[in-house]
Amino acid sequence: MSVFDETITLNNGIKIPKLALGVWEIPDNEVSSSVRSAIDIGYRHIDTAQAYGNERGVGEGVRNASVDREKIFVNSKVAAEIKDYDTAKKSIDETLNKMELDYLDMMIIHNPQPWKEVNQSNDRHFEGNLETWRAMEDAVKAGKLKTIGVSSFDKEDLDNLIKNSDTKPAVNQVQIHIGDTPMDIIKYSQDNGIAVEAFSPVAHGAAMNDERIKKMADKYHVSVPQLCIRYDWQLNVIVLPKSANPDHMRANAAIDFVISDEDMKTLEDIDQMNYGDASVYPVFGGKL
Repeated sequence: MSVFDETITLNNGIKIPKLALGVWEIPDNEVSSSVRSAIDIGYRHIDTAQAYGNERGVGEGVRNASVDREKIFVNSKVAAEIKDYDTAKKSIDETLNKMELDYLDMMIIHNPQPWKEVNQSNDRHFEGNLETWRAMEDAVKAGKLKTIGVSSFDKEDLDNLIKNSDTKPAVNQVQIHIGDTPMDIIKYSQDNGIAVEAFSPVAHGAAMNDERIKKMADKYHVSVPQLCIRYDWQLNVIVLPKSANPDHMRANAAIDFVISDEDMKTLEDIDQMNYGDASVYPVFGGKL
């Protein structure tokens, strides 16, 4: 079976392709070509977000792809700043209009806190996230979304939705890479029937400069990105490597090797990654 054919079944029975194309930082006027190339290569899962500013181009790429729309799993994210029903509802409609798609396969809350509050505030916005979640639930009922999930939610954030809404999140998208493997939230999510997605599998590029990771990649005769993607893959999570380059897209999918249990443990124990210029990443305006 090709990696492109491998899926995880979500808690509502929908199958989600385990390998996705991430499109963060790919400009709107270039991303359509990237999406079409990825689909030609075999990718069937595309992950964007309102905050990326490229939903229009992603939609264009999906509409003009070499395979039918129904065979492509398309996900976007409600902006982290949106914490009320009406704004969330409007934003979902705006996303569909921009993408010129009748529905999305999934929409997720991009972050439990607005970006500017990350690591600055203890407010987890429980009520606001429930309001946004209710708008997303209604969009599912209206046929605009097939399923809904969250990103970067901790245990308390997940519990808030599980206990106070009718819909358990289908996925929790979490930063997971060699050097940052949050096993507690991975296990808690999976134990509660919530599939886990790994963003930034190559550590915002920092893995390329880590001698420990390079040495392990050499052992398996693979590139550093291939080792990183395979590492996440073996944690039984959905993996979202980002690329605009078709050659890199192909290489990112060439992960038909197996990391031994011993080496997985060695990689899991790596910490203190130096992100360098990417240190400001996952939070737009917050502090690490």
